[in-house]
Amino acid sequence: MSQTTQKDLLLQKIRDGLHLTGRDQLRLAATLSIPSMLAQLSAILMEYIDAAMVGSLGAEASASIGIVSTTIWLFAGVCSAFSKGFYVQVAHRIGGNELAQARNVLRQGLSACLQFSVLLTIIGVAISPYLPTWLGGAENIRHDASIYFMVFCLCIPLMQMNSLCSGMLRCAGDTRTPSTINILMCVLDVLFNWLLIFPSHTILGLHIPGAGLGVLGAVLGTAISFAFGALMMMYFVCIRSRELNLLQDSGRFRPTLDTLRRSFKISLPMGLEHIIMCSAQIMSTIIIAPLGTVALAANSFGITIEALCYMPGYGISDASTALVGQSLGAHRRHLARSFGRITLTMGILIMTLMGVVMYFYSPALMTLMTPDTAVQLQAVKCLRIEAFAEPMFAANIVAYGIFVGAGDTLVPCSINLGCIWAVRIPLAALLVGTMGLQGAWVAMAIDLSLRGAIFLWRFRGKHWMRKIV
Repeated sequence: MSQTTQKDLLLQKIRDGLHLTGRDQLRLAATLSIPSMLAQLSAILMEYIDAAMVGSLGAEASASIGIVSTTIWLFAGVCSAFSKGFYVQVAHRIGGNELAQARNVLRQGLSACLQFSVLLTIIGVAISPYLPTWLGGAENIRHDASIYFMVFCLCIPLMQMNSLCSGMLRCAGDTRTPSTINILMCVLDVLFNWLLIFPSHTILGLHIPGAGLGVLGAVLGTAISFAFGALMMMYFVCIRSRELNLLQDSGRFRPTLDTLRRSFKISLPMGLEHIIMCSAQIMSTIIIAPLGTVALAANSFGITIEALCYMPGYGISDASTALVGQSLGAHRRHLARSFGRITLTMGILIMTLMGVVMYFYSPALMTLMTPDTAVQLQAVKCLRIEAFAEPMFAANIVAYGIFVGAGDTLVPCSINLGCIWAVRIPLAALLVGTMGLQGAWVAMAIDLSLRGAIFLWRFRGKHWMRKIV
């Protein structure tokens, strides 16, 4: 019997109310988590390669991307939050064996997400000429930063469809397909970045074509990979998925008030959280910007390398959302809590190990990222501070996925917002004056550790276990 068949049978046991042993639960959690973790890690490795490519152009090129990166996360986070409002409903419907209703939610989600993403694109393109100036970027990086952000915004509908359809597949229990597509996206991203960033050159007698577009080439490579990912994700969720294949029946694409109400109940707190938290991250960028181009580049590279540690946590978080969502959809609260314990333990152990790796190997990683020794030294000091926060950061990430699977988003979002604005921003503003860039990272480490501890405490209670549908 193949692993895929075993996974499908175990998922069906959740929906049918059958007993799952502890070994079954661990196997199912690992089977869903591993593909997502590999996809997340591959995405960060490819981002690492992208950053190294841009870094080879100099600190100014890196800073031009770094200055708008927090705003890009803001737009990406809002897209992700809007998608979750629909695919969490699908997880609940599938858990309750209501497959026709799940497909109806998918149809309505496709329509609503497309309209929402077009609105975000219009807003993003409109502000792109002014954004680097608002964020305090130096004159020499503003033009490239504006172009990078504008092209990214034109890709938002593609990114939105990718987010929605990959989430739908994961909540149906298929983590392998979206993970494989995301890995292929990353490979395409690096390939097209190589062709578009650098001019034509010769290696070992072979002529390598190149467009020599610099920073613009980096975002165009990303745009091509987004297009591939969106089309493939839509094909697999709408045509190939056993549970969600839209050819099985007919239904309306126009969102109903009931579906929108349930979606907003899940996604609105998360969307507001992303807006306010990314506003805080933008504030952090504004705090760091006066430290100069080297500090901005070091901060950007540091964030990229740290993602190697926390992306496995997001892979496990994706699995926890699907498992908890289906368990609660099947009215099995005890099983939902059990899956929560398993995924939390997995996340904390893996991210603790990754934190140890980051502490000792950050100098070697930074050497590959940029030849600028000043940038290397600052980034390594920051990463070694952050390594100590990884265990509690894991608790934060995975517990959040558990709460999302339960449709419980308001309180976790409020906790995140309270900590980042009451702890991280004031501490960063206070410490940057005496510690420089390291002060901002000390503030971030304290904030993440506090949030993780609070989320673990909340997981022990019962208030998060409620069913939306």
